[in-house]
Amino acid sequence: MPFDGMVVSAIAHELKEKIQKGKIEKIYQPETDEINIFIRCFKEKYKLLLSASSKNPRVHLTKVDKINPQSPPMFCMLLRKHLQGGRILDIRQKEFERIIEIDIESYDELGYMHIKQLIIEIMGKHSNIILLDQSENKIIDSIKRISGDINRYREILPGKTYIAPPNQGKINPISMTFEAFKKALSNSSLGTPIYKAIYTSIQGISPTVSREICFRANIHDDQATSNLSTNDYEASWNAIKSFILSSQNSFSPNIIVSKEDKHVVDFYCNYLNIYEGIYESIDFDSISTVLEEYYIKRDLFHRSKQKSSDLRKFVTHTIHKLYNKSQKLQEEFITASNLDKHKVYGELLTANLHLVKKGDAHIEVLNYYDPTANTISIPLNINLTPSQNAQKYFKKYTKYKNAQKEIQKQLHETKNEIQYFENLLHTIENAFSLADIEEIRLELMEEGYIKRKKVSSSSKRKISSSPLSFTSSDGFEILVGKNNKQNDQLTLKIASKKDLWFHTKDIPGSHVIVISKNNKIPEATILEAAELAAFHSKGKLSSNVPVDYTLVKNVKKPSGAKPGMVIYENNKTIYITPRSNILTILQKNESKSK
Repeated sequence: MPFDGMVVSAIAHELKEKIQKGKIEKIYQPETDEINIFIRCFKEKYKLLLSASSKNPRVHLTKVDKINPQSPPMFCMLLRKHLQGGRILDIRQKEFERIIEIDIESYDELGYMHIKQLIIEIMGKHSNIILLDQSENKIIDSIKRISGDINRYREILPGKTYIAPPNQGKINPISMTFEAFKKALSNSSLGTPIYKAIYTSIQGISPTVSREICFRANIHDDQATSNLSTNDYEASWNAIKSFILSSQNSFSPNIIVSKEDKHVVDFYCNYLNIYEGIYESIDFDSISTVLEEYYIKRDLFHRSKQKSSDLRKFVTHTIHKLYNKSQKLQEEFITASNLDKHKVYGELLTANLHLVKKGDAHIEVLNYYDPTANTISIPLNINLTPSQNAQKYFKKYTKYKNAQKEIQKQLHETKNEIQYFENLLHTIENAFSLADIEEIRLELMEEGYIKRKKVSSSSKRKISSSPLSFTSSDGFEILVGKNNKQNDQLTLKIASKKDLWFHTKDIPGSHVIVISKNNKIPEATILEAAELAAFHSKGKLSSNVPVDYTLVKNVKKPSGAKPGMVIYENNKTIYITPRSNILTILQKNESKSK
């Protein structure tokens, strides 16, 4: 469910209740398109998130902490100059649009009181955060500047007069009349389904809410507007007015989840009857909490993918090169495997030098090494003497013999590198935080694969992250490494010799440790740890994933091995099909144990 007019109305209502009259204490900009404003209101502290992300634009109160850049961006500095220390006078929704306006009074550098306006436009890729001087309706600046080359009608640049986004001829549902509603739907193109006519004619109505309105009006949502009767118009009109007006100041925020695995399907600020009997609703007291629950994973996913795109591209390209290298080495090894032939040629030539004349292109001699004693034709270089031809074959034999050993060594190293980079690619694809991505980047720098950047010791501390922690059904702590360095740290430093170590067999994945505390580990915990290992591997979507497990004392790191690479012995193998909700199950166990 995207942000529609009703959700924006619920947010504006909640913000008005909680932070109106509040004082702005701090302002940060953790992302290029995101602002965090810290507010104190009636002895309570709040953090307001404003996001103009093209993927997940939104406004709500948040409790999530993000790493802020060491040097604040220019827009952040501007907001601090104009708004920090200011007081929030009013918060409102513009008509029924996806626009929130916040009026803030603050003193300028000369001590004069001014009212600034912060406008948050929640409109997909066109979303923006704009600061205005309210008295003149002039733009001070915006988080995204829009020049005339991009939009002639509506420039968003410092000093320009602010023009609100065009309403595209849509009607405000709060003030519309039945006649205006009927006319708007009647003017739809021939054959347009009623649900589409509703959301394209009325402000702030999303396709899902359009279908909800049709459901409440007992009209099939695909019915063409040209086929609507007067009763149909009245029923849909009454459904819209009752649905919107009845909840203008009373909302019931909820998240819609599937019945089987509780996977999040949708969210809304009120109950949607179209989902009844199909999905379950989880109620919340706050629309901000709903939005945070719904968007946090989506937002982290999109941002991590964006920030790790260069790493993913580099690692994928490196894997491709390594596979090509491996193929060429195997071809060279096959060629070098013919070394015995050159030794035979050299020895037969040496034994028959008296039969060879300089300038012969080949010679036919009896092959003493062939049990059938057949003759063999040996190619010769006409520019070499018979002795030089024999020496040439002995040199080739020696060269291929040495090459065979070197190729085997290179093949082994290339295989290890492929395994390392495939594991790295899996780690990148499952990285959901800036800290995880930066740890991978730092690892590649330390291994000499990418150019090293200067990283201060304070920055290193900031980007460090911790392994995932779960509690088994028997109460045992299970730790899961999120990257190669964490895998090494878990297995070689944190785990004791009597703890259990898990890893998918011949499949890139995480190291998983069950902390035994010298106690015998039950079968149920072993199965859950194996399932975590399968879930945090490249085989998470497969069935019957092989997982090896053994005592930590049986796991060794060879000298010079790359991060995360180990060898082990005395292991057992268990086959697991990971459940999609295994993390939720084990996290509940962790909450109970606390």
